[in-house]
Amino acid sequence: MNVNIKNIKAHLALVMVNLIYGANYVVAKEVTPEFIKPFGFIVIRISVAAVMYWLLHLTLTSLQAKDNLIQKPIQRSDWLRLIGCGLFGVAINQMLFLKGLSLTSAINASLIMITVPILVLLMAAMLINERITRHKLLGILLGSAGAAYIVVSSYSGGGGAASNWLGDLCVFINAASYALYLVLVKPLMRVYHPFTVVKWVFFFGWFFIMPFGYQEFTQIQWDTFSTGIWLCTLYVVIAATFFTYLLNIYALQKVEASIVSIYIYTQPVIATIIAISLQKDVLSIEKIIAAVLIFAGVYLVSNPFGKKAVTA
Repeated sequence: MNVNIKNIKAHLALVMVNLIYGANYVVAKEVTPEFIKPFGFIVIRISVAAVMYWLLHLTLTSLQAKDNLIQKPIQRSDWLRLIGCGLFGVAINQMLFLKGLSLTSAINASLIMITVPILVLLMAAMLINERITRHKLLGILLGSAGAAYIVVSSYSGGGGAASNWLGDLCVFINAASYALYLVLVKPLMRVYHPFTVVKWVFFFGWFFIMPFGYQEFTQIQWDTFSTGIWLCTLYVVIAATFFTYLLNIYALQKVEASIVSIYIYTQPVIATIIAISLQKDVLSIEKIIAAVLIFAGVYLVSNPFGKKAVTA
């Protein structure tokens, strides 16, 4: 019974992450690139979040003096893995997605990001021996079909923008980077407190992004920010960076990396709901069908049907 409750909490955390990300598409566009260029925005996100994680860890360490887990020092053998998490989960993940999106069409980027759960399963199978069951494969196929259907149907006007192969490549590398991060960080969750892990991931990620984002950061004209732009900036930094990574880390303690990645399929649905609530879109049969496919995929991947693994 306790295991089920923990799993429910993990899935609630993942739902919250994707709700935040769903709104973030609308909020972030209010800020970048007009007020803050993409790489400069990344510097703000990572710098502020890193400081917050360190302060949070210090506070909990002092309040929970008897908690051996939160005070546990990083073993020498795990430093390289943490550096890799900072590189793949923070630096490459965020920079190449924004760069790729600026070079290719939104439809191409959306479709390429669907490869994340497939890449997670393949990498997890190779690196940490995570089993690929028939039901997980079926769930991935359903989720992929639903996500592809919703983005294609919203792009049905025809004559879409020509894609740039370099942009497509950047987005694909971003997807692979995020998938590798999910696999690399999972074993650390079994050994260390999640706050310990995330503070070091952002610490190392900060060093990787600064050489690329510092110049754009210095170009920000803070005096041009209205109250609304400040609020949007705070949302992206606090909610879409600090809380999302923290909730993902928590979920990875309870469920497999492939389950965390499958929730990326819910983002088109969440974005649609937000758009409809703001009267910027209307509900259609295509979107309903896509939602059914997406959540069916999440259900199949997240439920332990059948114990026999299949070979890939």
